[in-house]
Amino acid sequence: MSLEAGPAAQMNTAVAAIAGAIPPQSGERFDDWTWYPELLARPVPRYTSYPTAAEFADADLADAQARALGLLRGPVSLYLHIPYCQEICWYCGCNTGAANRSQRLAAYLGALHREIEMVAQLIGPQARITRIAFGGGSPNAISPTDFVRLIDTLTLNFRLARPVISLELDPRSLMPQWFTAIAGIGVIKASLGVQTFDPRVQAAIGRVQPQDDIARAMDGLRGAGVDSINFDLMYGLPHQDEAVLDQTLDTAIAMAPDRVALFGYAHVPHVVPRQRRIDVAALPGQRTRFAMAAQGSARLRAAGYDAIGFDHFALPDDDLAKARRNGTLRRNFQGFTDDSAGALIGLGASSVGVFPGLLVQNEKNAGRYRQQLESGRLAGTRGVVQTVQDQRRAAVIETLLCQEAVDLPADLLDEARDGLAPFVARGLARIEGQRLVLAPHSAPYHRSIAVLFDAYRGGGHQFSSAV
Repeated sequence: MSLEAGPAAQMNTAVAAIAGAIPPQSGERFDDWTWYPELLARPVPRYTSYPTAAEFADADLADAQARALGLLRGPVSLYLHIPYCQEICWYCGCNTGAANRSQRLAAYLGALHREIEMVAQLIGPQARITRIAFGGGSPNAISPTDFVRLIDTLTLNFRLARPVISLELDPRSLMPQWFTAIAGIGVIKASLGVQTFDPRVQAAIGRVQPQDDIARAMDGLRGAGVDSINFDLMYGLPHQDEAVLDQTLDTAIAMAPDRVALFGYAHVPHVVPRQRRIDVAALPGQRTRFAMAAQGSARLRAAGYDAIGFDHFALPDDDLAKARRNGTLRRNFQGFTDDSAGALIGLGASSVGVFPGLLVQNEKNAGRYRQQLESGRLAGTRGVVQTVQDQRRAAVIETLLCQEAVDLPADLLDEARDGLAPFVARGLARIEGQRLVLAPHSAPYHRSIAVLFDAYRGGGHQFSSAV
């Protein structure tokens, strides 16, 4: 049966039925986005991997991890996780703890050096490292000297091919010595945790951060040769509305970061206990959240930033915007990225490695992570071996989110037809033969469409709001 006969007719019938049943509250415009709350009611994953971390199972994956490392060829990326911060923010869902004990930090770094050496001994001889990313927590919770020592260990043990080095930073604890280290090593990409410039909102989320801290960080990073600086901003925070967000956007745009990631705050205190300190009564409702997300997208695009997927923005000459235009944009555990490497090696507690057919996560607890390495074993303790079907669906979801269009296998298109109907009815997507195309200004619905190709989402795992 052809796609134009039968299923296509069924789609038209479904579209007509749904179009006549759109609830009265649907269709409100916010800038150039339209709010259809019934299409956003389902919590959805962020799809930084498929299967998602919700499908990771506890398992001793050290042997599988070792085999995957031995098979690596060509460009490979490294991600190093520093699970410590000088101050713990209440909203944060990252795997991090307080960097208030020098002995604990030293023990963790010793284990991380050991893991680097073990992994480097196993990696395939044809593999070369083209990207190195440091995340956390806050990598600058350690000293600049310790950071340089990590780079030295990477240089001595891996085959580095002039890697692009990127670094996440907390502006509150970014000392001048860090700029010297960044310049000497050649870090060219950095991401600053900004979140909001509003003092009342900062106090409500446990991240008091004067604007001068951000300005000093920007000046120091530019002076150190960093050519791509990202601001992490958030909407949906306590005491935040469109006017409050507008002031933060004004300030951020004036500082001219090369990239902006505008994330919606996910309040999940049952998963992240520190969020219990946030007053739930002060959080904005779903309509206000949608309005702020739309406002942020419109403001940033009007300021000259290209929209990258549903929550990233980049100036046109930034590598991320170039990747979006030339069709090489990817998505991984760091979000949208211009990294085209075929594998990502995760180093450090809770980091995730992405190999062909295997997703493996290191032990999350820093103490148990050290014990695993001290026993001579790699630290992979959770993950999933991807089936052929997993890999097919992973490719569909990533392509859809990155390119906003995908050629679908016939079976996956037939499976998703009923779910796609309401999005097609509202002009958010269209089907051209076997090609699914997301419409302009459909960004808030991208993940809600992607979930239709997720074979695991019949379960009860709780994710965050799509917007």
